[in-house]
Amino acid sequence: MHNIPKISAAEIGENNSLLITFDNGIKKFYPSELIFKRSEFSILENRPMFKCLSIEPGGYAISWSDDLDISENELWLNGVAV
Repeated sequence: MHNIPKISAAEIGENNSLLITFDNGIKKFYPSELIFKRSEFSILENRPMFKCLSIEPGGYAISWSDDLDISENELWLNGVAV
């Protein structure tokens, strides 16, 4: 199994997309379509809520609450390198 790099930075881009920087220096774009295809993320269509993004300790995920997160694995495997 491949080592998945950890998240070192996360920014919100246009249309609620994400720009994720990993600890190996690679940046990936994660489109909003991938976020909002899952019904539990519909609350994030509220822009102020979406802006409450944080990086989990150790860089293992980005999260908006204890119950709403996206893992580094998902972001790495399905994000598009920029």
